[in-house]
Amino acid sequence: MKFEVRRARLAQRMIAERVVEEDELPLRIELAGGVDLSYVGGMAIAAAVVVDVHTLKPVSKASAVLNVKFPYIPTLLAFREAGPMIVAVRKLSVRPHVLFVDGNGRLHPYKAGLACHVGLALDMPTIGVAKRLLCGELGEWRGFEAPVLLEGEVIGMALRAGRGVKPIYVSVGHKISLRTAVRLTRKFTRRGGKLPEPLRLAHAEATALARRLRLGSSL
Repeated sequence: MKFEVRRARLAQRMIAERVVEEDELPLRIELAGGVDLSYVGGMAIAAAVVVDVHTLKPVSKASAVLNVKFPYIPTLLAFREAGPMIVAVRKLSVRPHVLFVDGNGRLHPYKAGLACHVGLALDMPTIGVAKRLLCGELGEWRGFEAPVLLEGEVIGMALRAGRGVKPIYVSVGHKISLRTAVRLTRKFTRRGGKLPEPLRLAHAEATALARRLRLGSSL
């Protein structure tokens, strides 16, 4: 099927309307997941990892390799990457209570970033974590946090691990509040680290799988 920007924009509006920005989480979060993606030629390699909240050690991991079906178009990245990520998460042996997604959620010009797509498709709480600011403007820093505003509305938070460290950008994906998303991002980030541990491990796994694929090894 030919990719049509007009239809994708319509889908984004529908997704944005369905996102829940309230906490729908277990009282005790024991398992947190992360999902990231790498590319090798025309293939997307998605990796998902689940960690135990007490040890931050992996308890499950899964991957998916799919042919890329959609072109790269700024602000429409979710249509390219959500599918492989969803497949990888569904292959996990345990379902995480919350999922960190390498990409934006509400911090998006149409308030329908990758973490929103993934959260709605899986019907689970998701948090978007991005390394670059896609849109909006930073408000005043208070300690190591600063709001990201778009047309006067707070759509995400910039977080720094320490002075002089480049920030990450956290936003709501689905079934979670921004305040809780920020708290859990801090909770699952190791001291001295930049990314929440489930996402750091998923990134490492996706990168390693992509390297093996380039070298011609089987996954």
